[in-house]
Amino acid sequence: MSSDLADIGLIGLAVMGQNLILNMNDKGFKVVAYNRTTSKVDAFLANEAKGTNVVGAHSIKELVSKLKTPRKVVLLVQAGAAVDSFIDQLSAVMEKGDIIIDGGNSHYPDSIRRTAELEAKGLLFVGSGVSGGEEGARYGPSMMPGGSAAAWPEIKEIFQKTAAQVPGPNGDEPCCDWVGGTGSGHYVKMVHNGIEYGDMQLIAEAYDILQVRGLDLSPSEIADIFIKWNTGVLDSFLIQITSEILKYNDDDGVPMVQKILDKAGQKGTGKWTAINALDLGTPVTLIGEAVFARCLSAIKDERTRASKVLPGPEKVPFTGDKQQFIDDLEQALYASKIISYAQGYMLMREAAKEYKWELNNAGIAAMWRGGCIIKSVFLGDITKAFQKTPDLENLLFDDFFKAAIAKAQPGWRRVVAQATISGTPIPCTGAALSFFDGYRSETVPANLLQAQRDYFGAHTFKVLPGKENARLKAGEDIHVNWTGRGGNISASTYNA
Repeated sequence: MSSDLADIGLIGLAVMGQNLILNMNDKGFKVVAYNRTTSKVDAFLANEAKGTNVVGAHSIKELVSKLKTPRKVVLLVQAGAAVDSFIDQLSAVMEKGDIIIDGGNSHYPDSIRRTAELEAKGLLFVGSGVSGGEEGARYGPSMMPGGSAAAWPEIKEIFQKTAAQVPGPNGDEPCCDWVGGTGSGHYVKMVHNGIEYGDMQLIAEAYDILQVRGLDLSPSEIADIFIKWNTGVLDSFLIQITSEILKYNDDDGVPMVQKILDKAGQKGTGKWTAINALDLGTPVTLIGEAVFARCLSAIKDERTRASKVLPGPEKVPFTGDKQQFIDDLEQALYASKIISYAQGYMLMREAAKEYKWELNNAGIAAMWRGGCIIKSVFLGDITKAFQKTPDLENLLFDDFFKAAIAKAQPGWRRVVAQATISGTPIPCTGAALSFFDGYRSETVPANLLQAQRDYFGAHTFKVLPGKENARLKAGEDIHVNWTGRGGNISASTYNA
């Protein structure tokens, strides 16, 4: 009987998959669980899912047979070939209008391809970013679905009830909404992860400034600063866990953070974001620097050798007003975060043009307010900015953020100056300020770059408005024979 059929199926019983199934079950949905190693299905039903309404399947065909129509199946398996393999198996037994949802960390071009392939077969495909780790999956993640628009009404209730809930003006609001067209869900998750790289690096730089190379504070003292910051504009999950990390001591009483090798790993989503920014010609400098900071951390042996032969400034004890400097650092971190999100939205704006998406900008920030790694109070202000001005060109043009940057700017500059003087690397904090100064400059020295390119490669330039004459025509690609020895033939032009 149809009443005995399940609402949704899920393939992949690693921790994320198990927790998401239990979460959906708690919200009143009947879920069919399947794993390629079917013994894991039986073990899950006998242990973690014991006493729930979760049912198991031992084959793809059995899984599909136990679902209500249109059938909905979530894949939480390793990105890449495994996703394509399960899609092939599902599409062989599914019917027109059925829905396949990839909830893993797939690269958005794969989601674009999969949407086209499945829609050609009459099936619907959703690529959904899922953020929040194991705890988020169990109690409410941030979910970012995009793809075949016809799928959204069919999965909306399940997704929005399963997602994290945050207080809103009219009650709790889900950290899940429809992102946009094919590939956009995984694209937005990619940008989320890139911003996460930036946030983590900015916090690490603040920590570095406060410890031995700066104010000479202990991890516990730095933790107290982060606890205070978490009650203000920096209120966020990452600030919270940083304070908890810094308070944690090993069994011998030594702070655990001081025993951890300073080599950071990465899974690639930050790199994807930086590469895409270069492809689209968008200056997402902060995320790029965050990725390179991890790369620099990875060459530990080489840095150790360099530390013994390359001189830097002598360490001088800080003699200024410590509390004022800590307040400056709070504002520097806040301003840099604003720049990071402004750049992220610039990238999503260009991607929307490139891939013909209508992105839900206010909804994207709202989805990130809870359940995910970058959740923060700050995201509510981004949501309000796009609700007020849906076609907002840049977050920095919003009155709230314009005022916030103006307030933060003096302290931000003092922190960057002090870090430079003391020899403390601040790749992201410094890049954020450099971007801000470049973005607010009507004139930048790119005129000299173009002159150089034309000098050595005849790459041409355009004349500055108001400087036209008989030789320099408005709107034309102009080449000058700078030495009198070159010719007058220009190279072909292109936009990179």
